[in-house]
Amino acid sequence: MSFIHTAIGHDKIKMLEKGICVYCSSSDAVGEKYFAAAQALGKLIGEKRYRLIYGGATVGLMGAVAQAVLDAGGRVTGIIPEKIQFLENGAVDELIVSKDLRDRKREMEARADAFIALPGGFGTLEEVLEILTLKQLNYHDKPIVFIDTEGFYTDLKGMFQRIYEDRFTKERYRDFYHFATVPEEAMSYIENYTPPEFVKKWF
Repeated sequence: MSFIHTAIGHDKIKMLEKGICVYCSSSDAVGEKYFAAAQALGKLIGEKRYRLIYGGATVGLMGAVAQAVLDAGGRVTGIIPEKIQFLENGAVDELIVSKDLRDRKREMEARADAFIALPGGFGTLEEVLEILTLKQLNYHDKPIVFIDTEGFYTDLKGMFQRIYEDRFTKERYRDFYHFATVPEEAMSYIENYTPPEFVKKWF
């Protein structure tokens, strides 16, 4: 595993800052309501002086949340695979180029103290569901939040309910994540978070 680190705009990165990892869409074609939520979340992260950990691109909600953090005076670490490095955001405080998507996810997980999923496509779902699975298996106990903008995650909540009802997993895992309707609720959940008791996965 190898990474290329590029620090921009600051002489020294504060490694003690709490990092919030945000998974979200890279599409510029989504509706304005999704951009508004991304910008509101970024503004909160910046104002509260957390460090944003995100996918490193300038496009879609990824670019919107990062720019909002920077505009609010916060710091940003972008982590982008070398294959799509042409989408990188050169304005971030720290840019990390990873070998591939797996290395990117590993680096994001290691640096983050909390995880938020804004609306997104296959990549967003893959990232947040992996981090939820890792929590289920006791690899970490960090907070995980889905921001359910305009009911975007309604069907996913229904899928989760079916998983519980049909006993593919235990009901106690409802405590391992939170669905928030707005960014303010997501941040409040993270700031008041108490790790749940670990539950053995198997029935």
